[in-house]
Amino acid sequence: MAQNLSTIAFDADETLWHTERLFRLTQAHFADLLRDFTDPAHLEHRLLEAERRNVGHYGFGVKGFVLSMIETAIEVTDEKVPAAVISELMAAGRDMLRHPIDLLPDAAEVVEAAASSHKVLLITKGDLLDQERKLAQSGLGDLFDWVEIVSHKTPDVYQKAFCRHGDGPARAMMVGDSMRSDIVPAISVGSWAVHVPHGVAWALETDDAPTHSARFHALTRLGDLPALISEIG
Repeated sequence: MAQNLSTIAFDADETLWHTERLFRLTQAHFADLLRDFTDPAHLEHRLLEAERRNVGHYGFGVKGFVLSMIETAIEVTDEKVPAAVISELMAAGRDMLRHPIDLLPDAAEVVEAAASSHKVLLITKGDLLDQERKLAQSGLGDLFDWVEIVSHKTPDVYQKAFCRHGDGPARAMMVGDSMRSDIVPAISVGSWAVHVPHGVAWALETDDAPTHSARFHALTRLGDLPALISEIG
C-alpha cells in the first residue's frame, strides 16, 4: 500500500537551529547605539518599516537586516548618525555571519528519523552563502536528499520543489516555524504542513493559520513530528 507521505521538507532557521535570538540581541545593541537620538520603541517601529520596504530589494537574512539598520539610523538622526555607529553596525553584521550554529532540541534526531523512511528536503530562504555556512556547520547536510535555498517561499516554489524532488505536493509535508512562509503557501498547493512555533515570530512572518485545511497540523515541539508522520502514513 502506498504511503500518504513520500517527501518531508524542513525549514532551517528557527525550525532546526536558533537564529531569531541573534537578530534580537543585535537589535538591542542597535537601540543602545542610537539611545541619544530616539527611544527603543520608536526605533523598533522605524526598523520594521525599513525591513518591510527593503525585503523585496535585499531579501531575507543578515545582510538585508544590517542595511535596514543603517538606513534607519540615517533616517532617525536626520542624516547625522556618527560614522562610528555605522562601523559598529557593520561589525555586528559580520559577527552574526560568523556566529556558530546552535541546533534546536530534537532537530538532529527528527531529521534523521524522517530520512530513514522518506525523501527529505531542506527548503530555506535567505542569503545563499550564509545559509550554506549554517547548513555545513549544523552537521545535518548529509541527511537531506536535496537542498533548496530560495529568495522567497511562494506557492510556486513549493509546487516546483515537490514535483522536482518528490512525488508532487499531495504526498509532501512542509515543516516550519513561519506561518506566512512555511505553512500557508504549502497548504495552498495541496501539501501537508506542520507549524512548529519557536519563540516570538518576526512581524513579517505572521499570518492566519489555515485551520480550514485538514492537512494543517500544529505541534508544540519538533520532537512530536515522527509520531505525526507515522499517523498520517
